[in-house]
Amino acid sequence: MKPLPLGVRVAAGLAATALEQARKLPQQLAGLPLTVVSEAMQLSMRVQQQVTELAIKGDDVLSGLRPAEEEPAWATFDEDETPVTPPRKVTPVTPSRETAAQDTVQEPLADDPWEEEERAIADVPEFMPSYDELTIAQLRARLRNLGVEQLEALLRHEKAHDARPEFVGMLNRRIATVKAQS
Repeated sequence: MKPLPLGVRVAAGLAATALEQARKLPQQLAGLPLTVVSEAMQLSMRVQQQVTELAIKGDDVLSGLRPAEEEPAWATFDEDETPVTPPRKVTPVTPSRETAAQDTVQEPLADDPWEEEERAIADVPEFMPSYDELTIAQLRARLRNLGVEQLEALLRHEKAHDARPEFVGMLNRRIATVKAQS
């Protein structure tokens, strides 16, 4: 038997394939919308990725043409901000008739504001000179290394100056904890 010409064999194979595809068509139609959507999303993601890659390349090229700012004008950092501390309560000491009669030494009124500030700075405990600028979290981190005497000195300083309730409470609790541990 002589084989049939190539064109006839290809046509027969094409007809058989078309018939098979026609039988599968109802099943494929049900999944067609999902397939179209997923392929569209894949194409969209590929385009976004290519655009991003081009933008990164463009940034690299342009960064060589113009120097970048050291620090943008809109950027602020914690170190740049000045800490806001509430003003201290200063009550001037004026002699009254009752106290003038007693033999007590009173601190005179400060005429010079710099004198008052120097006195306040001198009162800061030597082992923690930056105490007045610390936040409560910064102070909490430093309290672990202090003994009872130092903690009590900080508490006296806090009560004499700002008397911030959260600081006083934390110092009292820490003193109690250290005393209980020893």
